[in-house]
Amino acid sequence: MSRKHPIISITGSSGAGTTSVKRTFEQIFRRENVVAAYIEGDAFHRYNRAEMRTRMAEESDKGNKHFSHFSPETNLFAELEGVFRSYGETGTGNTRYYVHDDAESALHGVPPGTFTDWQPLPDASDLLFYEGLHGAVVTDKVNVAQYADLKIGVVPVINLEWIQKLHRDRNARGYSTEAVTDTILRRMPDYVNYICPQFAETDINFQRVPTVDTSNPFISRWIPTPDESMVVIRLKNPRGIDFPYLLSMIPSSFMSRANSIVIHGSKLDLAMQLILTPLILQLIERKKRA
Repeated sequence: MSRKHPIISITGSSGAGTTSVKRTFEQIFRRENVVAAYIEGDAFHRYNRAEMRTRMAEESDKGNKHFSHFSPETNLFAELEGVFRSYGETGTGNTRYYVHDDAESALHGVPPGTFTDWQPLPDASDLLFYEGLHGAVVTDKVNVAQYADLKIGVVPVINLEWIQKLHRDRNARGYSTEAVTDTILRRMPDYVNYICPQFAETDINFQRVPTVDTSNPFISRWIPTPDESMVVIRLKNPRGIDFPYLLSMIPSSFMSRANSIVIHGSKLDLAMQLILTPLILQLIERKKRA
């Protein structure tokens, strides 16, 4: 952690909804005049799209049916930890972009499925903002979580996460249901070993829970809407959180445990604004005093 150069990390699996959370942070940053340097988790994948397909085929031929983007073998964990450490110490570091599609290719000037060159983070940022798969990862070799000042987990219940991934990958990336299902199965051991443990490291978890039947996510025609969901918000350390104020400001909310508040799904953005804005301002105030 760093008083002078704070770091916020948003962690969630593919399809969990981290991008929506990022947009809320961007609104807060804009309103409070906070200048953030951004890191996308995809930038720290070890292989580009073609290389990953080749490695997956090689591993499959060896009998490894669980080679995935979630594991240390396919990610640059040490480099990610190094950027977090460097930013916390000096406010500097290097990152790159993974180009997903033609629109991003036109923006960055490299083909889809490849990386841009490494480049330094912008100068004079107030904080570093990471959004991706491994913002709080801890293994026997690296500890990324120790460098982040505010760690947020985005964790839908598993069937909802699968529904969101199925719809995103089919509609935005053109995959079949069978292909997405194979991906989910292939990633499961790494999901259990490297994604789930991070949510014990996070300071706040946002878990969306559908109130409609999602028993078989692989045949679901629609993603449950916010109006068809509740959100459980768990705070690791609730000290200093004004729960009576939150309950009064968020209609129909209630406490389920001493460190957990439950809200209607449509009030997620409001709840995030109320909870996160003071925490961000505390980081900025601490930075100014450092």
